[in-house]
Amino acid sequence: MQWYKTSLGKKYVMGLTGLLMVVFVIAHMLGNLSIFGGADGINAYAEHLRAFPPALWAFRALMAVAFVLHIYMGTSLYLENRSARPVEYANKKNERTSFSARTMLWTGLLLGAFVIYHLLHFTLHAWHPEWASLTDQAGRFNVFYMVATSFTKTGVVVLYIAAMIVLLLHLAHGIQSFFQSLGLTGDQSLPKLETGGRGLAFILMVGFMLTPALIYFGLIKL
Repeated sequence: MQWYKTSLGKKYVMGLTGLLMVVFVIAHMLGNLSIFGGADGINAYAEHLRAFPPALWAFRALMAVAFVLHIYMGTSLYLENRSARPVEYANKKNERTSFSARTMLWTGLLLGAFVIYHLLHFTLHAWHPEWASLTDQAGRFNVFYMVATSFTKTGVVVLYIAAMIVLLLHLAHGIQSFFQSLGLTGDQSLPKLETGGRGLAFILMVGFMLTPALIYFGLIKL
């Protein structure tokens, strides 16, 4: 049997892809915060990313593969665990299992659905094809206008903030779980990784929430 088809192999793939996506999420959040530099700040950041299209699309392809593998392996492991214990315990106890840990599959699937929506919304402009030709005075793609216009709508803001709460729940357990899957934890390091993971998850949630919240309440304006 190929190693990636074993439970250990699947956990290893989940760990690697999970860590890769966490690094991407951190970088994405920091990039989003360039909106505090106004239109020039975030438009310059977007222009920098688009400077070499082949590299951008190669990176997007890498993240897409990681994304699909992570969901596939996670779902496969969940189904394996379910089939190994088809009958639920009469009195199931979860003294050491958090809500975040018990809902990893569901928060992961919700995040997967949100990522697809997010790509359709801001990358592929599925609902606003005219955004593809938006430019600012310097001739750069006008990300600021696109984002600022979107986050004046209550439904869009609620959806994005709800998704970031789901991100918090997923990463609060997921970050330390990735290290555990790679065999990089011990009795002393695990509690620190659990605390650090929850802290980082909270920072990421707040960092992503800032942009839609501040635009919606008029603190960042067109």
